[in-house]
Amino acid sequence: MPNNNFLPLSYEALLPSLKSLQNYAKLTGKVRRALTPRQKHWSHISLRAAATGLTTGPIPAGPVTFELLLDLTGHQLVITTSRGEHISRPLRGQSAATFCEETLAALAGLGLTPDIDRTLFADITPGAYDVAQVENYWQALSQIDAVLKQFKGELRQETGDVQLWPHHFDLAVLWFSGRLVPDVDPADEENADEQMNFGFAPGDAALPQPYFYITAYPTPAGLTDTVLPPEATWHTEAFTGALLLYETLVDADDPAEKLLTFLRSVQQAGARLMSS
Repeated sequence: MPNNNFLPLSYEALLPSLKSLQNYAKLTGKVRRALTPRQKHWSHISLRAAATGLTTGPIPAGPVTFELLLDLTGHQLVITTSRGEHISRPLRGQSAATFCEETLAALAGLGLTPDIDRTLFADITPGAYDVAQVENYWQALSQIDAVLKQFKGELRQETGDVQLWPHHFDLAVLWFSGRLVPDVDPADEENADEQMNFGFAPGDAALPQPYFYITAYPTPAGLTDTVLPPEATWHTEAFTGALLLYETLVDADDPAEKLLTFLRSVQQAGARLMSS
């Protein structure tokens, strides 16, 4: 894989547009959840990175299959169907309520009526949509997606998809050790599987800057004593896990390899401690 171009990202500058993007992602995720067959570990509610933005992937709806794409290069919502229909609506910072109504109206025009709780999208406050900030974010996210997929491909055990979770707006991949958590009902899908989570967040209230994180469930004894690669740290406020700030990759000679080294080293340490 060639060196990736990790552009500088500012959480403060991105935040107004990020709120709009998260509203869009939450609505498209709800549409996907309403019609997609249930998948393990909630992967039927998340989005995936496409070439130009974030997609639901194909959603079955009886005799037709459709897809919602948040095109972050053309700055539009694109709806396509297996019948060849194609509808687009601009992304312009519209409120959660307006985006919900526009999207559901477009779907209804195609005969698609997912059961969505519209009260979740009742906020009429206009949002922001800075094209330059969105494009900068997307270029970074698409590079991160590629690295996470390379990392996923190196893992022997079961993994989830590289997927974007609308509720926190993080792009992440799960790794499963194959062991069950002691004293947890094996039928409890949410809590029974021993696992690690590797992800990227553009920032949040607790940590207002873009960062990579790695967590383990349950956290094995001694994990936070593991020596991390340069510039990575252990984080113990709000969550316990390894942390690497995105900004450390911007000027790195080989940012993709730096990120992979971080992911690999913590995964190997976690896997070793989980099996001990």
